[in-house]
Amino acid sequence: MKIALMDSGIGLIAAAAAVRRLRPDADLVLSSDPDGMPWGPRSVQDVTERALAVAEAAAEHRPEALIVACNTASVHALPALRARLEPGIPVIGTVPAIKPAAAGAGPVAIWATPATTGSPYQRGLIRDFADGVEVTEVPCPGLADAVQHADEDAIDRTIAAAAALTPTDVRAVVLGCTHYELVAERIRAAVQQPGMPPLVLHGSAGAVAAQTLRRIGAGPDAESGAQGSLTVILSGRTSALPPAALAYTEGRLLQAAVSHAQ
Repeated sequence: MKIALMDSGIGLIAAAAAVRRLRPDADLVLSSDPDGMPWGPRSVQDVTERALAVAEAAAEHRPEALIVACNTASVHALPALRARLEPGIPVIGTVPAIKPAAAGAGPVAIWATPATTGSPYQRGLIRDFADGVEVTEVPCPGLADAVQHADEDAIDRTIAAAAALTPTDVRAVVLGCTHYELVAERIRAAVQQPGMPPLVLHGSAGAVAAQTLRRIGAGPDAESGAQGSLTVILSGRTSALPPAALAYTEGRLLQAAVSHAQ
């Protein structure tokens, strides 16, 4: 089994780690675009062109499925990616977990990049799945870039700025960018109010990993003794995991699996 994932940067390691936990035997191909990151400020045409290039670099490895582990690419380029690769390679997009967040009790905040915040795509999800629920869209300028470079000071600053825009009564936060899942507990600590019930965070990595296995007719097998390989492609170049990825639990999990296999 071979599963590819694509993103602008290292945000894809959250979904890759989720796949690895479900299927340790799966070969993983991680294709990203550090040379063009961040994608958020780019035009729709530019995002689509870069996403297609990243996807085609992954497709050369003949995966059974491609996870678009990037909210910006899913918002702007998913139709183009599917037109280019399907039906040969199923393409699974990443949708902010607004539906499960809205199903819980209390107001919801959606943290996302400025490009996604207020977009027709996100507003449509809110309309379809959160009708009647109090939803606050919170733009997080600079947070994905800070996570990409494991810049601790910048992560602290950008999380604090977004937390200041988040109403104190929210009961759930949707992590609307895959990079944010890598610092989920830091976001929780910044938003959680003293004396309030525990804040619920809603990411997409686990759901996307499970959906991908369903699409290719496979099930989880966490006890598999086999260990899959890891191929990393950075802006079209075969490489190792970027050092910044190893600052996060998910990156270390992926690296440890590779070291064990060797």
